[in-house]
Parts: sequence; C-alpha cells; structure tokens
Amino acid sequence: MANNKKDLPNCGNPEEKLILIVDDDETILDWLYYIVSKEGFKIAQAADGEEALDKARLLRPRLILLDLMLPKFGGIEVLRALQEEKTSDIPIVIVSNSRLDNATSEMLKREPNVKDFVDKLVRPEILAALLHTLLKTCPPVKKDV
Repeated sequence: MANNKKDLPNCGNPEEKLILIVDDDETILDWLYYIVSKEGFKIAQAADGEEALDKARLLRPRLILLDLMLPKFGGIEVLRALQEEKTSDIPIVIVSNSRLDNATSEMLKREPNVKDFVDKLVRPEILAALLHTLLKTCPPVKKDV
C-alpha cells in the first residue's frame, strides 16, 4: 500500500476539488461535511433545490452529493435541470435515507450524471473511497500517532 501521494500515479489533490453537498437536514449536512472535509475536499452546501441549482451553476463543483427530498425543487428536478445546462458533466451521487422503489431506482440509474447511491448514514470510509474513486484523487496521508 502506498504511503504517500508520490507512490500513487495519476492521483489528484482533493484540495483542488469542490464538492457541493445538498440536503435540507442540518444534521445530515453536518455529517456529510465532516466526512468530505476530513478527506481534504473543498465544500459548498445547499439546503434546498433552488440554492443547489444556483450554486452548481455559479461554482461548478466537481461532484454533487444530492438528497432527493428537498424544498423548493426536489432532487429529481435538480438532477434533470443540471443535465440540460453546462452543468451536465458534473457527477452526482444520490444521498437517500430510505430504500428507493425499483421503478425510481431504475429511472435514476439511467440518468447520465448519476454515478452512485449512498445512504445518508453511510460509513465514512465507504463515502471517502467513493469520492476519491469518482474524482480520481488521493486520500490524505494518515499520520502515525
């Protein structure tokens, strides 16, 4: 296993990547913020669909963690709006606190910018690995204690 970034070829720096976290639940926002920031990524947050679209258009994040149940515009509306604009290349990870029915899950899997699904209470190491894989970045070097 590599001990530092120079041991991992073609591995980007997470500090150069902005992730937009979208959720109307402050506790979930804080949880996701904790995980994403610990991995070294820059973060922007939005608490509703309208704010999510505004920030995605303005900031052009490298990835969006998107809740489906949002005020103002729902997650599916946000997802579709992002596909129709110059934001269509932004990968999206759906964050949900419930199992999606088969029809909804299959519909979302066909959306070109949806890359994966995670539970809102995802284990930190699972989300961290997914983010680094999708964004082709190196995890931060863990210091020995």
